[in-house]
Amino acid sequence: MTTLETKIATDIQSYLKEHENKQLLRFITCGSVDDGKSTLIGRLLYDSKMIFEDQLAAIKKESKKSAAAENEFDLSLLVDGLQSEREQGITIDVAYRYFTTDKRKFIIADTPGHEQYTRNMATGASTADLAIILIDARYGVQTQTKRHSFIAKLLGIKHIIVAINKMDLVAFSEEIYDKIVQEYLNFAQELGLNSQINLLPLSALSGDNVVKKSEKTPWYDGETLLFLLENIEIQNDRDLQHFRFPVQYVNRANLDFRGFCGTIASGVVKIGDAITVLPSGKSSRVKAIVTYDGELSYAYAQQAVTLTLEDEIDISRGDIIVKNDDIPQSGDSFDVNLVWMDETPLTQGKRYFIKRGSSLNVGSIDKFYYKTDVNTLQKQEITSLHLNEIAYAKLDLENKIAYDPYNLNKAMGSFIIIDRVTNNTVGAGMIVKKSDDVPSTHTPKHTAFELELKALIEKYYPERDNNK
Repeated sequence: MTTLETKIATDIQSYLKEHENKQLLRFITCGSVDDGKSTLIGRLLYDSKMIFEDQLAAIKKESKKSAAAENEFDLSLLVDGLQSEREQGITIDVAYRYFTTDKRKFIIADTPGHEQYTRNMATGASTADLAIILIDARYGVQTQTKRHSFIAKLLGIKHIIVAINKMDLVAFSEEIYDKIVQEYLNFAQELGLNSQINLLPLSALSGDNVVKKSEKTPWYDGETLLFLLENIEIQNDRDLQHFRFPVQYVNRANLDFRGFCGTIASGVVKIGDAITVLPSGKSSRVKAIVTYDGELSYAYAQQAVTLTLEDEIDISRGDIIVKNDDIPQSGDSFDVNLVWMDETPLTQGKRYFIKRGSSLNVGSIDKFYYKTDVNTLQKQEITSLHLNEIAYAKLDLENKIAYDPYNLNKAMGSFIIIDRVTNNTVGAGMIVKKSDDVPSTHTPKHTAFELELKALIEKYYPERDNNK
């Protein structure tokens, strides 16, 4: 029996307690088609002893049907569960897998490499702390490598591991590895990618530098993939300064209890803190912080809690609770980055539901500034946005919302776009800043005196900013 199996067999309670308190890291694998993403995840699970015997027996049996499995079994089958994925040897849908080591818990999202599934990659990346971008050592940096790096930047992923895979197929050549490293770093600099980047050579199929250091790469003095996953610091990625609490549910357990449930998006809250509810602007103080395991004196980002307040004020699903001395900005017109996910193109003026957290609004694209060609990083003028394309645009909303830019707070700065007829999610967006333009769909109402005064100013002082 392994050490882990012994611990589970002899003292399951202490194991569960230890597992509960481990830090969680969410990461994605991405890159071009056939770079070995699913195989890499299978290797991580296999070498870290996270595969049950019945799972192993099943993939060994399934591997016999696959001509691609030259070894004892095909590790990619641990992740690629759809029949169409197994037949074609590709990943189509985002597959999530979970495993744990002595240091951390992990949630892995295996994302597709094909261009037509870029939307799936963006979905998997939206909650990730880290991205593993695989590059096939035979081909170097590909279009999808650039596309996925660009999306990783847009989505604010702060840590990137560039895994140059299939080194066994190039005889573990240091020269080829160095060439690819330089090629990627040049592109990252051109892209303005400011994430922490680690690069390493590996072979997912044979396990070189995945969990154990390989003797076949004596020229590589860095760490293994698993070591990086276990030790990259992500604590500082959490915003503990600005308290934001989107209300997901109002809990009325009995006549004497009224609590507001949700997950803290950022910051810290303590009993007695003075708070403000947005958009109403009503104020109160935190009376109690309730959880399933009992009451807390304080809570922090990513904890799911129920807050009770000292005063009876009206709070609904979709409202946001913040601290009195740290009120976020509000607005109804924003410059945003968009990833379009629908076969029907996005056009200017068409109205959609805009969902941010648990709040629902109505909005439309006022104009497109540009879309980015990921091959050349050139900006192109457009009038509509098609499936899997990425653009910078101006979004107008019917009602004002409190917000933080996406790069400061993902929960407060991200949204999805929903078709009002089909109710399908058709796009995703990230708020960059409040738009500098006056929204064309919001015409200010003026009195007769104000309109007359405005006309006089325009006539005699044409150089003056008449909006002031």
